[in-house]
Amino acid sequence: MYHQLKNPRFYMVLLSDAVILALAYVAAYLIRFEFSLTPAYLRQMQDVIIWLVPLKLAVFLSFGMYRGMWRYTSVRDYWLIARATLVSSLLIVVIIIFINQFQGYSRAVFIIDGVLTFLLIGGLRIAIRSYFALYGNPRSTSKLSPKEHFKKVLIIGAGAAGEKILREIIENYHLRYKVVGFIDDDPGKAGRSIHDVSVIGNIENLAKIADDNNIQEILIAIPSATGDRIRRVIEACQSTGVSYKIVPGIGDLIDGKVSVKALRDISYEDLLGRPPVQLDVSGIRNYLDGKTVLITGCGGSIGSELCRQVIKYQPKRLVLLDAGETNLFNIQMELQNEKYCRYCEAVLGHVQNKQLMDDVFKKYKPEVVFHAAAYKHVPMIEKNPWEAVFNNILGSRMAMEMSVKHHVERFVLVSTDKAVRPTNVMGTSKRVTELVMQSLQGNGTKFMAVRFGNVVGSSGSVIPLFRRQIEQGGPVTVTHPEVNRYFMTIPEASQMILQAGAMGEGGEIFILRMGTPVKIAEMARDLIRLSGKEPDVDIQIIFTGLREGEKLYEELITVGEDILPTSHEKIMVLRANNHSDDSQLLLATRENLNKEIDDLIKDAHTHNTKKIKKKLKEIVPEYTPQENEAVL
Repeated sequence: MYHQLKNPRFYMVLLSDAVILALAYVAAYLIRFEFSLTPAYLRQMQDVIIWLVPLKLAVFLSFGMYRGMWRYTSVRDYWLIARATLVSSLLIVVIIIFINQFQGYSRAVFIIDGVLTFLLIGGLRIAIRSYFALYGNPRSTSKLSPKEHFKKVLIIGAGAAGEKILREIIENYHLRYKVVGFIDDDPGKAGRSIHDVSVIGNIENLAKIADDNNIQEILIAIPSATGDRIRRVIEACQSTGVSYKIVPGIGDLIDGKVSVKALRDISYEDLLGRPPVQLDVSGIRNYLDGKTVLITGCGGSIGSELCRQVIKYQPKRLVLLDAGETNLFNIQMELQNEKYCRYCEAVLGHVQNKQLMDDVFKKYKPEVVFHAAAYKHVPMIEKNPWEAVFNNILGSRMAMEMSVKHHVERFVLVSTDKAVRPTNVMGTSKRVTELVMQSLQGNGTKFMAVRFGNVVGSSGSVIPLFRRQIEQGGPVTVTHPEVNRYFMTIPEASQMILQAGAMGEGGEIFILRMGTPVKIAEMARDLIRLSGKEPDVDIQIIFTGLREGEKLYEELITVGEDILPTSHEKIMVLRANNHSDDSQLLLATRENLNKEIDDLIKDAHTHNTKKIKKKLKEIVPEYTPQENEAVL
């Protein structure tokens, strides 16, 4: 308010509204009495108008009507005007009733006055907005030089996202776009228009429309579309020979904001096309709001996205733990400088360091722990299995034991579908951590695990490799023509972790309904097409054979597990058949498991691969190590 008082335009606005309010009141009398006012009504009008105008201005001020910029007047502003007008009219009526019980006053005058106030105040604002839209926009003036021109574009999707993109193009004077029309498959929208731009066809005739109108770019604004529909749209766009961009999926948009700045090239995540996970926001907020949260492996793909998601729920403090200096620094700077996270502590170190972990838990007293720290590259771990023992198994056990010791409320373990009937050291090490997690329940901390498929775009995933190979002109290397995997996006993975933390009661393993698995060879072909090339013509695909430890397909459920539904339609929970709440049995299981892990750690210190794999087989009987690579 102080800054408003120093602005000369504020007084101009105030004066114009005062004139309008006075005119509205006078016009109400003239309309009510058919432009024939007696001396008594003239005196009545003069007596009231002296305090009526200041009263209405005071109400308008209290509603914040003078903080906005008129050139950006929106529907929300009209609702604000309507509320302020109603409140001011009611106050006037109450004052007159208090003065003389409304004797001698026409009730219709005040109704007409309220209507005229809304129409005239709102009309002035829409007039100013219209002026800037027409004369402040280079599209409507001769300010452009003859060399300047606008790029002709089509918008696919005449829905909410398409409308917002069009509105920004219209209102942003610096965007060099001219929207020729909308493309939409909904027959009910054919021929209709949004902001005077018509729906001129559907996907089937996109190529002809683009050619007839000399279209230079296509904007895809259907963020909630399925993967199959996106694939169909992309094929239609490719047939036009015109460049195209897409509004990201809703799961990637912060607070549902849609903007021209969000437009980007098509990515494989768009083709995955699952509806975004609907989160139980209140349940997540209940266990994160005002709490100290520790995230291990915070610099990785999942860990860093988890940080971004967690801070939306206002934790008291976020403790970041990672062994990678650069990754830790980058996520800390992002949270502090871009996300404005004030209480963000960074700890550089390894989770298997007992003294460090004890000190961290003592100092920060975390109430919620998300354990994402792990080695996950299957071939690399297969060659260096001792590191899986130290980092994945010992580190996870350390984090869980410290959580019990320091009375952490909830602990969420990030696992993998490779833990199901594992054929490699990495998957087996994660299965061991699941067993440790289940053995520790009943100690005051609620432990739960989340089992993922492959995460699109994460560090070490196949998609960045394919993209680099495509950029270099190929060939794209696929291990086997039939190999397939379950896929999920990084936001999906992070949201699932948060949801599991809200749902878990102790000992559960949660999985996401991920639909059907994707063939890696088909994924490679999709990525080649997205780059504007033809698979097996411009870019070759060659098959190299399964690597050591790899399977043709992954599973989500292992032997001895029952799948149960949860309150969340997209999430299932697994419980082992031998699950027990018997404390003595759990203690015996935990002691036996710890002894076996201690022996495994001794073998890891010798760097003896055969001994490590043999011991892993004893702990996880379903582990079937592959000594030789598969042959095509």
